[in-house]
Amino acid sequence: MATTIPQAFVKQFEAEVFQAFQRMGSKLRGTVRNKSGVVGSSTIFQKVGKGVASTKSRHGNVPVMNLDHSSIEVTLADYYAGRLG
Repeated sequence: MATTIPQAFVKQFEAEVFQAFQRMGSKLRGTVRNKSGVVGSSTIFQKVGKGVASTKSRHGNVPVMNLDHSSIEVTLADYYAGRLG
């Protein structure tokens, strides 16, 4: 059994990981909130608390969850990541 990995396989693996990372950006886009037209270094998002679903009887009332609402301030910053190769 070989104990070393040829450089060609290392390069191929690196390229495949990079491509998978690039594809995940489009898959994750719908899971985050976007806000355009922000002026300044921070903005506010509304946060809704957790709720719990429960059962109801036939023709019964749907239980109310009374979710907590709060405001979250986020500071805008640029993040960078270098890639070798």
